[in-house]
Amino acid sequence: MTTSPGQQFYQHGLRRVTGRDTGERHRAASVLELFFDLTFVTAFGTASSQLAHGIAEGHSGGATIAFLIAVLAIVWAWTGYTWLASAFDNDDWLFRLLTLVQMAGVIVLAIGIPSLFRSIEEGHHFSGTVMVAGYVVMRVAVIAQSLRVAVDDRDHRGLAITSALVVAVAQCLWVLFILLPLSLEVSLGLIVVFWLIDLAGPLVAEAWSRRHGAGGSPWHAHHIAERYSLLAIIAIGETITGTLAAAQEISQSSGWTTDAVVVIAVGVLISFALWWTYFLIPSGPVLDARRDKVAPWAYGHSVLFASIAAVGAGLHVTGYVYAEDFHVSTLTAIMSISIPVLVFMICIYALHTWLVGSVSRNPAHVITFAAPIAASLLAAAGWPLWACLLIVAASPVAVIISYELFEWRWLAAQLDEALARGGDARISG
Repeated sequence: MTTSPGQQFYQHGLRRVTGRDTGERHRAASVLELFFDLTFVTAFGTASSQLAHGIAEGHSGGATIAFLIAVLAIVWAWTGYTWLASAFDNDDWLFRLLTLVQMAGVIVLAIGIPSLFRSIEEGHHFSGTVMVAGYVVMRVAVIAQSLRVAVDDRDHRGLAITSALVVAVAQCLWVLFILLPLSLEVSLGLIVVFWLIDLAGPLVAEAWSRRHGAGGSPWHAHHIAERYSLLAIIAIGETITGTLAAAQEISQSSGWTTDAVVVIAVGVLISFALWWTYFLIPSGPVLDARRDKVAPWAYGHSVLFASIAAVGAGLHVTGYVYAEDFHVSTLTAIMSISIPVLVFMICIYALHTWLVGSVSRNPAHVITFAAPIAASLLAAAGWPLWACLLIVAASPVAVIISYELFEWRWLAAQLDEALARGGDARISG
């Protein structure tokens, strides 16, 4: 029975949850997915601000550990929903309501982030009950969605059941984890083990499915690339928020001096340069031609997203340099930005190399990787904050200028070769 365009638009009754067409034309993020992403703004913002405050108070080590735990929970919860929606989104009322459950889980997770930071910074015990509860709520909703696939889609039943089983085991471990009175050291060790189990879920499910003659998850290459780019923009938005927070600290503490204006301007420049650099990665075209490239690309983005959010925290820290209530040195502020910028640029280089299958020999990469290190050394030598920030900004800006002026020819040639290899692989397959 066919439905009219009007019925398709207005009617959201229960529908079968089956795999979507991987070659669907003009597939784009749905309004529900965009709304879902907005809840992660609060989570990223809370994690970044807590990291900045922890660094300003002299708890850099503990704050960094808490930040990594929080961001991994944020990104992985987003990842589970995003891949399932790319492959099986049917936009019925139950899918929408389960999405609502996951959105509520994000808010609960964000509420629990400050207590996580406090407990790790104090170093006595792990206090992440609220955050873990929010994470489990989101993952349980993913289990429910996977079971719907198992019921309705025979071709992907094994994939869905295996995925739901692995996620369920991981969530049982997380629940047990928050119920046991554990020391901080034991807690951190168990977190690593449990994350390995949780992160292995998609790989185990895909491997089981293929071993039993079934196809993999029917995700859409251009859609999934767009979804990741949208989360990257949300994370980059936190760098703007960090710059704004720094501006507020500066204006309230020392007023608008020339140095302060330059610091804010460079913060905006760094944010814009990260955005420009990220979109040099040809994710959609390559994943469409080479679906086998997706796993390292997807897992690598977890590190990339964390680095972007950390840059936002670092920009926030620059404001504390001018605040009388904190004693933040120029070196601390610069390292809080230069380290995540360096990690970000390494991720960009690695992801691009992986996708196109060729290593770039662009001489600008010498500046890209050396600038953050040089900025930290110069800050230690007593250079002013604004000058060191300009050197950090040179890291992504150098790549942008070189690629726009002359290196684009190499990029185009390597992308064409990668796509041609992908086409040959499809034909031979």
